[in-house]
Amino acid sequence: MGIKNFFKRSEDEPNKNKVGYFLSEDAKDLLVSGYTRLSDSPEVLTAINQIADLVSNMTIQLMKNDEKGDIRVKNDLSRLVDIKPNSYQTRKSFIFWIVKTMMLNGNAIVMPITRNGKVVELRPLPTNKTQIIADSADDFNYVITYNSKAYAPNDLLHFVLNPKDDKPFEGTSYKVSLSDVTHNLKQASNTKRSFMASEYMPSLVMFVDSDVDLDEEEREKFEEKYLKRKDKNKPLLLPEGMIKFETIKPLTLEDLAIHESIKIDKQTVASILGIPPFVLGVGTYSKDEWNSFVNTKIMSIAQIVQQTLNTLIVEDDMYFNFNPRSLYNYSLVEQVQAITALVKVNTLRRNEGRNWLGLPPDAEMDDLIVLENYLLQQDLSKQGKLNQNINDL
Repeated sequence: MGIKNFFKRSEDEPNKNKVGYFLSEDAKDLLVSGYTRLSDSPEVLTAINQIADLVSNMTIQLMKNDEKGDIRVKNDLSRLVDIKPNSYQTRKSFIFWIVKTMMLNGNAIVMPITRNGKVVELRPLPTNKTQIIADSADDFNYVITYNSKAYAPNDLLHFVLNPKDDKPFEGTSYKVSLSDVTHNLKQASNTKRSFMASEYMPSLVMFVDSDVDLDEEEREKFEEKYLKRKDKNKPLLLPEGMIKFETIKPLTLEDLAIHESIKIDKQTVASILGIPPFVLGVGTYSKDEWNSFVNTKIMSIAQIVQQTLNTLIVEDDMYFNFNPRSLYNYSLVEQVQAITALVKVNTLRRNEGRNWLGLPPDAEMDDLIVLENYLLQQDLSKQGKLNQNINDL
């Protein structure tokens, strides 16, 4: 008797409870529900870390107004902010924490520790232990609580990102703007993970002529009897019409359009956070786009940090300033060309140019040099070639 309808299901098979799937582990891996934190999204966290990393790479200079232009000042305060803000952090990690906390929560709180009227430490306060409480009777008054103790805003450094409309003293993060896109990215990631781990991706299907629905043990016996040979290199010899083989192409992530969806969502994240899309792996690198990113987004965040740090300064003619020159993407040749052009017009000393390139100063390169043609108007008559007798020519 021939084998017929081998994979035919019994018509008497009872209906399975469809709810059971949604309670299974497979469904938990595929479905995403509830609120997705910004810190849970790899794309958002990558973008925020990139911004925080660049801002924290810049040196913080204490500047003073001068009649001939602002000059850099080096004292205990400048060293505190730029080198060692506290006993367990460097400037890099301190500024990184401020920027990252601002972008994730909208606010970052730092407590200045004073000794004899002098600021000796800048201590970051954990977000989960701080709270901003507004005065319901006065829209321009609020306090910041830390460990259940209230502090006036003037006693702390309050870094604010994206001020609220109704409470301009309090910042907001990008949670609302990125809520949908982070949910989509997490859903796409879970779908991809579930798809790649799926066991139901056969590349070969066999249609068997059978009248009965065999159990797993009988199927194993059939496979052992007809589909396996001692010598794997020999072809299968089967009665005609018993088994039909068909090769199928499993679905890919491209077929599910997940790649396009992820690309669009990454571009949306980049647009909202103000970073170039290639930082998140979308598109190609552009030097001009990178330099524009430093000029706009990075310096915008840096302005918030440096202007808040200015509250530490007592003198009216001083201020903190970030130096972004090291962040720009310029080649060594471009830097040398710029330095040479400035030296030629007596705008830059050669030792200052060596400092740009990270070279130590040279005692013989501290003087200003100019070509003979570059003179003040009142000194033009001092050129020897203009005073020569025409008969000597």
